[in-house]
Amino acid sequence: MKTYNAGSYDVVVVGAGHAGCEAALAVARMGYKAIMLTMTLDSIASLPCNPSIGGTGKGHLVREVDALGGEMALNIDKSFIQSRMLNTGKGPAVHSLRIQADKNRYHIEMKKTLENQENLDLKEGEVIDIIVENNTVKGVVTRTGSIYYGKVVILATGVYLKSRIFIGEINYESGPTGLFPAMYLSDRLKELGCNMRRFKTGTPARVHKDTMDFSKMTIQKWDEEIVPFSFMNENLHKEQHPCWLTRTTEETHKIIRENLHRSAMYRGDIESIGPRYCPSIEDKIVKFGDKPSHQIFIEPEGVETKEMYIQGLSTSLPEEIQVKLLRSVIGLENAKIMRAAYAIEYDCIDPTQLKPTLEIKHINNLFSAGQFNGSSGYEEAAAQGIMAGINAVLRIKGEEPFVLDRSEAYIGVLIDDLVTKGTDEPYRMMTSRAEYRLILRQDNADLRLTEKGYKLGLAGEDRYQRYLLKKQHVEEEIERLKTTYVSPDIANDVLKKANSTPIKGGASLYELLKRPELTYENIEGLDKDRPKDLLKDAKIQSEIIIKYEGYIKKQLRQVEQFKKLESRRLDEDIDYDEIDSLRIEARQKLNSIKPLSVGQASRISGVSPADISVLLVYLEQKRRRRDAK
Repeated sequence: MKTYNAGSYDVVVVGAGHAGCEAALAVARMGYKAIMLTMTLDSIASLPCNPSIGGTGKGHLVREVDALGGEMALNIDKSFIQSRMLNTGKGPAVHSLRIQADKNRYHIEMKKTLENQENLDLKEGEVIDIIVENNTVKGVVTRTGSIYYGKVVILATGVYLKSRIFIGEINYESGPTGLFPAMYLSDRLKELGCNMRRFKTGTPARVHKDTMDFSKMTIQKWDEEIVPFSFMNENLHKEQHPCWLTRTTEETHKIIRENLHRSAMYRGDIESIGPRYCPSIEDKIVKFGDKPSHQIFIEPEGVETKEMYIQGLSTSLPEEIQVKLLRSVIGLENAKIMRAAYAIEYDCIDPTQLKPTLEIKHINNLFSAGQFNGSSGYEEAAAQGIMAGINAVLRIKGEEPFVLDRSEAYIGVLIDDLVTKGTDEPYRMMTSRAEYRLILRQDNADLRLTEKGYKLGLAGEDRYQRYLLKKQHVEEEIERLKTTYVSPDIANDVLKKANSTPIKGGASLYELLKRPELTYENIEGLDKDRPKDLLKDAKIQSEIIIKYEGYIKKQLRQVEQFKKLESRRLDEDIDYDEIDSLRIEARQKLNSIKPLSVGQASRISGVSPADISVLLVYLEQKRRRRDAK
């Protein structure tokens, strides 16, 4: 194939999904020249599966990407059609924003942002080769012979590598939603020594809205008060659109059981592993056969379309069986399919081959992000994308990498889980994965990360000033509440109305707010001096800090212990076979992953507490030998 020099860039980003978009924007906003290559410009920031951003655990990632200076939260704030805060009946640590997206609008707004971004070029083209010299990446080659040279290359290929669609007995090469697959890059990565995996995901059918009977369903309304995803937005006012809840029936289950042998998964055509937390309807019926019905959510794909997403009915059954099972669901008796459900297999990398920076260990300056790293979901992809983009720039600058640990961000949990533990199925972020979730709330992501993003040159001045103002308001408000006292004759009537125990002497508003049954609204009549310009976010933040002060202090002490192990650094060139007291399995795992700290080593599957004790002894002996010289 004849090739030509199509240009030189600081960073070449391969892929224009959520990881690629965040990576390319981070590089460009940090002042470096980037190009983003995609097989089709029409797939930029596409939402090929569920039409939503956020959700439990995932919403935390979106807020953190936003706090660092990313785009996902800003983009969904422009293109949402319904907003709901999940888990409000539980503590603030697990509150998660989930927003329904207008799929087409989300794509259009992100494409517009990319096109208008200084230092960033967009180009349609399929990357089929990676140029590597002396274990260092030099650029990429496209199918049309274009060579794009780059100091760093970021792979954000999503689910396109050797992707194959499965619908019943039929399967064929294809990317999601009928787009072309990328059939060449996987083999090149294997030649370069990358250990590849085969994963699976799937998506439900889309049904025409006019063929549904919503009178048989339960309407799922929105929150009247819209909470913006981005910390840059204060008030959003927009017409919202409903979702609906319905259920499968015994007839649905009967149809599935009778046709399991025709499901691509149960036929054995699909050998790869799918996401445990997003099972197909076949899996649900087989594994939870005692349940008479399962919830099905009906979600609009956008304002200008009548396609409806059938959440909870993912399947790889033949299309004619899909019609039957859909029409057995309450309210879908006359349903007409616009897009059939399918399962999709694709190649991805074993993420234990990555450094915490998301650079591939054995190829200098080659980074990867998103579903290519074995994760699932738009939000997980965006989080990895922004981190890969940041670290690509720092690599070029020769500066220290930017790594968030598990005590600093859900992003830190996500990446540490992937590179340290690996994954045998598409990885999904959940609040339960974060040990320090009480201090890693979505509401304080800006207070945790905006200053870091600003110092990196990614978060802008306006964002930084908003952060400083909120921080100031929180600090001043907590101090004011500590020094504002009320007497029993003023407070007890208010406390009685709120079913709270009366006070016998003076009490500060700080002390009263510690009571679980009291809120800012309860004590409003007692608080005559509350600043009129107090930011709403600062009020929420202050109340959470006050109410959970004891728990937060306890978790901060746990973080101190965590930091001690993280601070015990391990050289990358240690040969663990030379440490005799380590068990064989531990030596193998440690040599494979090459952890950067004792803390990271302790989280590797197959490394026991006894092995960690051996490592600590080894480090102490090494220190003494060094000090003796």
